[in-house]
Amino acid sequence: MAVISSHVLDSVKGISAAGVRVEFFQLSGDRSAQRLFETHSDSEGRISEPVAIEDNPADTMYELVFHTGDYFPVAVIAQGSHHNMQSVVVRISLPDPDARYHIPVVLSPHSYTVWWSG
Repeated sequence: MAVISSHVLDSVKGISAAGVRVEFFQLSGDRSAQRLFETHSDSEGRISEPVAIEDNPADTMYELVFHTGDYFPVAVIAQGSHHNMQSVVVRISLPDPDARYHIPVVLSPHSYTVWWSG
């Protein structure tokens, strides 16, 4: 079983982003999505979820969605500021059905940085 994990960081406050809603989808050939899990980052800004990816071709795509629009209105940001980023969508493949896929993300109301960490 594969494991999808992330460390979500808030670049505005310089801390881990707790309570960020995260969804993970498997995309079909017509790009319709089947949700495999929904969770929230813990008090340390982390998620870790097992995912069964049996009998999927190696070219199957997945989306990891971080709902930043839900997070930043309750986070303390500069007064009068608004956010443009409603969600961060990371599209990945999972070629090894037993691997751990760690995708950290640094969030702000106006931008994000994401990378893969093996």
